[in-house]
Amino acid sequence: MRKNIVLTLTGTDRVGIVDSVTEVLTKYDGNVETSRMARLGGEFAMLMLVSMPEDQLAVFADGVESLQQKGFQVTTRRTGQSYEQRYAGWLPYQIEVHGADHEGIVHRVAHYLTEHGINIESMDTGIVSAPMSGTLFFSMNAVVLVPPDMSTEDWQSDLDDVADNLNVEIKVSAKKDK
Repeated sequence: MRKNIVLTLTGTDRVGIVDSVTEVLTKYDGNVETSRMARLGGEFAMLMLVSMPEDQLAVFADGVESLQQKGFQVTTRRTGQSYEQRYAGWLPYQIEVHGADHEGIVHRVAHYLTEHGINIESMDTGIVSAPMSGTLFFSMNAVVLVPPDMSTEDWQSDLDDVADNLNVEIKVSAKKDK
């Protein structure tokens, strides 16, 4: 029987990191189910959902140690309740935030969502310089799951107030697929 683990890895960016990690996973019959990878500053970060035969999990610790010996920070964690069970019936939405960059945007939006029992499924943020002025421009794209018993108007109208207070634009749209 296959089991799922979440693997995180960070280390100084260099050529061949993905090759090294997936080589180790393959050695233990691991399969990358879902992943996110990015260079952040001079570091490379990986977040992966990996499936692996249950009998390989204990010996996979040797593979993790081999990656750590190459200078990577690695953590693994067995996953619990499946996504489908935990969030059955929840409604997916896409949230986009754009505006001049300043401290606290991510926190204020995340705090608002938490207060309303809304789960953040994924979030990507970035900062770019505006072409003419050089002003730092913030963007955030998130996918959230809203409890099925929550009215859309209840949480979206108050989110407009958050946008006004932050001086950013927040756009919400229904997401067709999870």
